[in-house]
Amino acid sequence: MKRQSSSDTRPAATTNVAAGADHGIPSPSLPTGPPESATHDAAHHGAATSAGKVGLRRKIKGFVLLTKPGVIELLLVTTAPTMIFAAGGLPNLWLILNTMIGGAMAAGGAGAFNCYIDRDADRLMKRTERRPLVTGEITDRQGLVFAWALSVVSVAYLTLLVNPLAGALGLGAILLYVVFYSMFLKRRTTQNIVWGGIAGCMPVFIAWAAVENRLSFSSLVLFVIIFLWTPPHYWPLSMKYAEDYQRAGIPMLGAIASAKAVSVQVVLYAWATVICSLMLVPVGGAGWVYGLTALLSGAWFIWKCHQLHQRALAEEATSRTAMVVFHASITYLTLVFVALAVDPFVGGPVL
Repeated sequence: MKRQSSSDTRPAATTNVAAGADHGIPSPSLPTGPPESATHDAAHHGAATSAGKVGLRRKIKGFVLLTKPGVIELLLVTTAPTMIFAAGGLPNLWLILNTMIGGAMAAGGAGAFNCYIDRDADRLMKRTERRPLVTGEITDRQGLVFAWALSVVSVAYLTLLVNPLAGALGLGAILLYVVFYSMFLKRRTTQNIVWGGIAGCMPVFIAWAAVENRLSFSSLVLFVIIFLWTPPHYWPLSMKYAEDYQRAGIPMLGAIASAKAVSVQVVLYAWATVICSLMLVPVGGAGWVYGLTALLSGAWFIWKCHQLHQRALAEEATSRTAMVVFHASITYLTLVFVALAVDPFVGGPVL
């Protein structure tokens, strides 16, 4: 992020970024493929682990980690509040539970597929070098079978215990993440997380469909909120792990563009996210609790993004300052959706 040269005339796609002043190591240029020695060492490490006997507890833990539980947790934060808002109160608790279980399995199956597809790149990245397919705690075959099984069960579960529309949307979410993002976009464009982030928006569609068995304009607003929120959430993370992504040959914007260029995009998307969130008041019948929370938390989130931009302009952006925005984005989204859940029980629509 802090650059040795402040030239801003280079195209963003060819500009290298240091991983942050915290590390003090300049970034190499983006490689066209994995270094042979690194791949060999990582493969040797994985083979050594898999050669040893893996206990049942470690095996179960490995399967859980394949599902990317941190991502599932964030997705579920949006599911229950969306269902409550769609119902205008508390839906059937079994419906909420079944929707969240089915959604968690769909996200977990997609996450497992992603770990399988990215296993070679994960061996080259410090952030992912402990994933179970890399360490050998789970074999490639086991991981692939698990991904297929969990995905198929999730779609069947949503179809039978929620409704067919929810099941179809769950299948769409899996395909978007596995095929559209992991297999096609991720290694081809710096806009990978923008369009690939559509998969992360699907839980609000599934939640809305679970309650109403249809989609509405309000559900589309919630979908777009998450779509616009994803870049300012993920790009700061890619700024921190710039060297990892460069080593793996993955063109995340935060890894190959200047900190100034990335921070501008983060600010613009943050503004768009907050403006879109406020649209739920006039078009979705949201009340004062949601409206004020979206406004105040949104102003705070935008302020954090502007702080990152100011530091980038002063060439003082580091991995630590980038992660402040990453964590702020999670807090912001959580506040907005908690307010969405509370809103139907307090007062009525603002407009």
